[in-house]
Amino acid sequence: MTDQPARWSQATVYPDMWVDPDDDPRNSEGLSPDGELATLQDFLTDYRLTLRMKCQGLDAEQLARRSIPPSTMSLLGLVRHLAEVERDWRNWISDGDPLPKLYGSRDADFDGAVAEQAVVDAAYVDLEREQAATDAALAEHPDLGERVGKDGIAVRELMVHRIDEYARHCGHADLLRECIDGRVGQ
Repeated sequence: MTDQPARWSQATVYPDMWVDPDDDPRNSEGLSPDGELATLQDFLTDYRLTLRMKCQGLDAEQLARRSIPPSTMSLLGLVRHLAEVERDWRNWISDGDPLPKLYGSRDADFDGAVAEQAVVDAAYVDLEREQAATDAALAEHPDLGERVGKDGIAVRELMVHRIDEYARHCGHADLLRECIDGRVGQ
C-alpha cells in the first residue's frame, strides 16, 4: 500500500500532454508570431497559462500543500511568488521609489500560502493585477533594446527574465501537481 497518487493525464491523444491539443488554450499549434517582441510575449502568455492549468481543479488545501520539508514551496506559494515578482519587475523599469512588497518580508509569499479559500482568491487577484500592471509598464517601452530604470536594464533582458521565471516555476508546478493528485503532462 502506498499513499502516493497514481500518475494520470487527462489527455487521450498524446498521453504525455496535460490536455488534448483541441482543449489546450496555449498556442501549441499553428503559426508562430512574427517578430521578437511578439514571440517573447507569446512564450510568456503560454507559461502563464501553464501555471494556471497546473493549479486548476484543486481545492485550497491541495494548492497550499507543501513539497518535501524543509521546502515551503506549494502551488499557491508559486502563484503568490509570481505576483510578488511581477511587482518587483516594475521596480526595475521605474526610476522612482520601489513599490512595497505585497506579502511582507522575505519568503512571506510562500510562508503565507495557507489553505484558506480567501487566500487563494486573493492570490489570483494579486497575480492578475500585477501581471497587467507590469505588462502595461513594459508596453510603454516597445523597443527591446531600450534601457530602463535606475540600472539601465534592457527591456529585452526583462522580457527574457520573466519567461525564465515562469518556465522555472512551471517545472516546479509539474512536480508539485504530480505529488498532489498524480496528474502529469506538459
